[in-house]
Amino acid sequence: MAEILPIKAWRYHEKLRGQIEDLTSPLFDVVSSKQREVLYANPLNSIHLSVPLGDAPSLNAAETLKKWKEEQILQQDIIPGIYVYYQYFRLPGQDEESCRKGFVAQIKAYDWDENVILRHENTIAKAVNDRVDLLRETKFQSSATHGLYEDSLHLLEPFMDKAIEDPIYDLEDYQGVREVMAVIQDAKIIKEFVKLIQEKQIILADGHHRYEGAIEYRKTMRDANPDHSGNEAYNFHMMYFTNALSKNLRILPTHRIFSGFQIEEEVLLEKISEFFFVKKLNDVEEIEELILQKKWAFGLVIGDHPYKIRLYPEMLDQMPADIPDVVKNLDLMVLHYFLVDRVLGIPLEDQRFSDQIEYERNLRRCISRTISGKASFSVITKDISMNQVLEVCKSGHTMPQKSTYFYPKTLSGLLFASIDEADFAFPYQMFQS
Repeated sequence: MAEILPIKAWRYHEKLRGQIEDLTSPLFDVVSSKQREVLYANPLNSIHLSVPLGDAPSLNAAETLKKWKEEQILQQDIIPGIYVYYQYFRLPGQDEESCRKGFVAQIKAYDWDENVILRHENTIAKAVNDRVDLLRETKFQSSATHGLYEDSLHLLEPFMDKAIEDPIYDLEDYQGVREVMAVIQDAKIIKEFVKLIQEKQIILADGHHRYEGAIEYRKTMRDANPDHSGNEAYNFHMMYFTNALSKNLRILPTHRIFSGFQIEEEVLLEKISEFFFVKKLNDVEEIEELILQKKWAFGLVIGDHPYKIRLYPEMLDQMPADIPDVVKNLDLMVLHYFLVDRVLGIPLEDQRFSDQIEYERNLRRCISRTISGKASFSVITKDISMNQVLEVCKSGHTMPQKSTYFYPKTLSGLLFASIDEADFAFPYQMFQS
């Protein structure tokens, strides 16, 4: 049973509503360094709470939050609500506009072994520790993670469609995506959301580090509280929920950039050719099209030389027996085992700690880094299907880190959720069936 509650949200003061485009911020891993400079230059941008700077970033965020509350930059809603969140977008070559429909609520930070929230990829350890520190100092959440539920009847859509007709925000974000948010505060309607989700397992689509940070923080607080009931503020976590069976879910690829490898191109290619077909290409622009329809195929860029590599099918039998078939056949598992582990010598269990592997969603930035010599080489990947994500999650296994990129990303700063007991307190039982 997945227990959710409406959020007694903190939001930017009404007087700042006209500036909301300048106050919100993208998730940190999808924004360029130049974009970050612009965001940090605005003293009121939400990035100062979500990804604070300085030698003691978490303490800096806590000081900023205290100041913003005192100066009423942020104000808390008196009544909790379900926040409906629609994102309108087009992908290249797409004629019709897509709309990803969802809502933001609080969910208990269930541990993985409770089998209520299912993960599909591994995390990077340092990023989890940073999130725990931030929660400990601020007791504030500025970025919702992204969870998927399955509802073939789309029972919540009529309530959301009605609410979105009267938005509290309607803006264009850094991606050119139209972001629209509304709120439902009718207790009877909120009960419908609570009732439907309590029958579901939730698949974590995005925000594994933030969610794992919430789990660790909850454990720490629970262990320190002899009167723990499970209803305290620290048990809950802000999440954006979308229907996994919606036609407008999009998953884009995340490419790999490798740095610090002192190896000649010919030597690297020779080692790769033990496991992969290697074909030199004429132009990096060919890569996406040539690997698209091929299983276990990737683009490889060394300097300004592009290649297509594809696993010899018979090599799959060399993968360790403890890797289940549902994961073994995935392109990214093939990449991380045969290229990163066998060729580069970084064992699977160590890869999430490696500072020689970076993850880049933007293809042009990835290739530019490599051609400029700022990286040793890069690997261009393909997207993964929604069905594959669901299969892996339900199997109880995980994919390599940064396997999925659900597009578009949610924005930070449209609303905030506090896990400070004084902010959280409300008779939430009125929303239970």
